[in-house]
Amino acid sequence: QVQLVESGGGLVQAGGSLRLSCAASGKIFSINVMGWYRQAPGKQRELVAVITSGGSSNYADSVKGRFTISRDNAKSAVYLQMNSLKPEDTAVYYCKVSTPWDDYWGQGTQVTVSS
Repeated sequence: QVQLVESGGGLVQAGGSLRLSCAASGKIFSINVMGWYRQAPGKQRELVAVITSGGSSNYADSVKGRFTISRDNAKSAVYLQMNSLKPEDTAVYYCKVSTPWDDYWGQGTQVTVSS
């Protein structure tokens, strides 16, 4: 089992920045991919960014150039630096980690961007 604790959400004005953090505990040795997803009201959950244990990353087109995903393998943590935030970035953001056998989700953290 892997447990995830997220932090860093909040309310910010358009153009502002936030940094999300997600710390993993438990069977962390088996974690491969770590990532962030988001779900806005009335919409499906969507991928924001993912990063492999080797450091390769992938982003949704809507956040490229504005968001940066990073991870600290020693701390079993993944981060999402969000810059130039837009009102359409408003959503609940979820951390997800994948092992060879299972996927684990965090509880979600609300990000609200006001115009």
